[in-house]
Formats: sequence, C-alpha cells, structure tokens
Amino acid sequence: MPNYQYRAKDGRGKTVDGLMEAASEGEAVEKVNRLGLLPVRVELTAAPVKPEPVQKSETEEKAPARPVARKAPAKGGPIKSKEITAFGRQLSSLIRSGVPILKAIGIISQQSDSAAFKKMLDQIYEDVKNGAPFSASLGKFPGLFPPLYTALVAAGESTGNLDQSLLRVTEYRQKQEDIVSRVRAALIYPMLMGITGLGTIIFMLTFVMPRLLGIFARLGGELPLPTRILIGTSDALRQPWIWVGVAAAVLAGVVLSRQKNEKHALALSLFVLGIPLLGDFALKIEIARFTRTMELLIKSGISVLAAIRTTAPVIANLVLRNDLLKCLQDISEGGSFGRSLRRSKRFPSFMINLISVGEESGKLDESLGEIANFYERETDEAVRILTSLLEPLMILGMGLVVGFIVVAMLLPMFEINMMVK
Repeated sequence: MPNYQYRAKDGRGKTVDGLMEAASEGEAVEKVNRLGLLPVRVELTAAPVKPEPVQKSETEEKAPARPVARKAPAKGGPIKSKEITAFGRQLSSLIRSGVPILKAIGIISQQSDSAAFKKMLDQIYEDVKNGAPFSASLGKFPGLFPPLYTALVAAGESTGNLDQSLLRVTEYRQKQEDIVSRVRAALIYPMLMGITGLGTIIFMLTFVMPRLLGIFARLGGELPLPTRILIGTSDALRQPWIWVGVAAAVLAGVVLSRQKNEKHALALSLFVLGIPLLGDFALKIEIARFTRTMELLIKSGISVLAAIRTTAPVIANLVLRNDLLKCLQDISEGGSFGRSLRRSKRFPSFMINLISVGEESGKLDESLGEIANFYERETDEAVRILTSLLEPLMILGMGLVVGFIVVAMLLPMFEINMMVK
C-alpha cells in the first residue's frame, strides 16, 4: 500500500507532520480528518511510515500574534467583494469534499481570471505552506478579509469545522451583498430621473430663459413677482462664482467625510438617529446587521464578549457602536447583555426582551436570529415603500418647478394683453 506524507493543523493551531499508509490520496485525507486534524497538504512519498506523527518544535509552531498587514495586490485591477464571497464558497466545498486546504487554494487560484486575486491567493498559499494558520494569512489582507471573516475562520480551524465556518461567513456576505444590490437597483431609476430633470431645469434657466426673459425686461414696467424670481435665479446660475461655491462645498464635504474626526462622526450619527423616519430606518438596518453578525459568531463557538468586540466595528453609527461597547464592561463583570442594552435607551424593547430570553434559556444565537429576521423584513419593507414613494414625489417636485416656470412666463403676457385691451 502506498505511503502518504501529510501536514495538518490540530485544534490549537499547531502544525503536525506525519506519514500513513492509504490506498489513495482521498483515503489519506479521510484518515487525517479522523485523527481530528485539518489536512493542509497530503503527498505521495516513498519514505517508510513512522509509528506516530511528529509535531514541530515550539519555535516553528508559534505564529505571529499580529500578522503584518498587506495591501491587496493592485496588479490586474481591484479585487471585488463578489470574488471574496465566491472564494469562500468554493473553498468550503473543496474542503468538505476532502481536498486539503493547500491544494484547494491552488485549484481556486488556477481557475481565477483576475491577476490581482491570483497573486493574493499565491501569497496565502505560501503562508499556509510555511506553517502559518489560514486565518492569520487572511488577516494580512484586512481590506478584503475583515475581523469578522478571520474570527470565523479561526473558530473553524480550532474546532475542525473550517468548511462550515467558511459556508456561514459566505452566506452572511451573500445576504449583505443582496441587500445592497436591492437598494441600489431600487434607487437607480429615481436617481437617473432626478439627475435628468435637474439638468433639464438648469439648462432651461441658463440657456433658454435668458433669451425669452430679455423680451420682458425691454418692455419696462414692474414685472410680476414670479417672473422677477425666475429672472434672478437665471442670472445667478449664469454667474461663475455660484458654480465655484458649489464645487468648493462639494470638495469640503468630501474632505470632511474622509477625515476620521470622532467628534464630527459622533455628531453626524446622533443627527441621523434624530431625523424622523430616516432615523428609525437607520436603526433597523444597524440592528439587523448587528444581530445577524452576532448570531453567526456565537453559532461558531465564539464567546459573547469576543463576539461583541468583533461585531462592534460592523456598526456604522458611532452612537450605537459606543452603546454596544459599554456592554462589554457589564458582561465582563458578570452582568446581563439584555439589561446592559436596556440602559442605552436607544434599542427597542422587542430586541432587548428577546435577547434577555435567549440568555436565560441558553439559546442566545436563536434569539439573535429571530431579531435579525424580523428587522431584515422591516428593512426590506421600508426600502420598498421608500422607493415606491420616491418616484411620484420626484415627479411632483419637478412638476411644481416646471409649473412655476410656466406661470412666471405667462403672467407678463397676460398683463401685456390686458394693457392692449
């Protein structure tokens, strides 16, 4: 029977090398899995089988606590989020089918058409080949694999369920991408219509109206108020300083948005939550994202404290994020997650009550899943209503503007007609 040399990871992330007899490579992988190890590499060899696997020395096994972050390779264009999602799904399927992780990464790399993605996978391949944990290799690309991703992969490595962890994080990413895609698709038509309407109105006021309004100005006399407003607006839009001011305001907004000023971000987050309707909508989005992420982490065997630390950066609203981080102190001192959330007075009672029930029954992940499902449905319904109302509101708004222009043009004509009679 042929001999196979293998390298695998145990539940503590240590690298284990060994030899075994097997009829095929697939059977060798199954034997390694039965030992409670995660196969990294399995190769046919002519070396004699040793009675027991030999573990690496402590120096070789020790992985760096803080892997050096790498930038995603720029060659071949940026790596898309969908490529990372597809990578997780493919890797999960290959590992579940008994393919060692190194071979699985190599297969996915060969099938990729993106030079940048292929280069990143080659770097991960070399790291894992040299004994680094797979999660640590992914952590070197924080822009592509956020802490949530690497935490779930690390949990899967430690429990021997890497394929399940990859599948869970892939399904999570797919849901988030679907939500963003639906919102974008729903807003494309209203945005296109709004830009077209605004452009048409500006063109009329800057190029068409001056020629027609000049006739009224030459007639003398006092023009009606709507006509004077229209003339003033048209004159202002033809002044270069107005466009310089608009450009400066846009540039200032971009610069401020890129600056990581905690006071500004906190004030903006508080302002958003205080806006009628929009604040409630933003809160539902954040709750749905938070509870879905927490459910995923807890199901993967991660503690509540570690799950909150990992989930907090996912929350975009700084006010809500700070409220969640305050819960860490209470929970670390033996307090209840539900009672700690109740002190913030920003989260709804429905969410807090279900979390409290989940804590008492030991089924916190199920409670979080129910909360996520509820608020995801609420968010979808709000997006559907918002987009269905947005189109008629934009049509109404543009109709009012066009109607004002028509009235402003017709009023002087009526007055001239009355003077002639």
